[in-house]
Amino acid sequence: MQKIRRGDKVVVLTGKDKGRSGEVLRVMPKEDRAVVQGLNIVQRHQRQSQNQEGGIVNKEAPIHLSNLAIADPKDGKATRVGFRIDGEKKVRVAKRSGEVIDG
Repeated sequence: MQKIRRGDKVVVLTGKDKGRSGEVLRVMPKEDRAVVQGLNIVQRHQRQSQNQEGGIVNKEAPIHLSNLAIADPKDGKATRVGFRIDGEKKVRVAKRSGEVIDG
């Protein structure tokens, strides 16, 4: 089970977007990276094609998972993730508050 999944609210720990938070759009487990909405924006020079206009396009670049932390469901601050067995299910738990991270 992955600690960070698509749809999670995360906080950036290091880099140019340190302290900012956003929602995970895509996780790439083989590369240990994730794309977060509105964070790590880079400018790409796009060549014009039949269905897309050319020019400079802003888009989100992947961030390494070690630079992200789940936002605590209680107060929104960065927390580590633990696991707990609830009945038959394995669930993710915020270490900071002990609350279950739904997802």
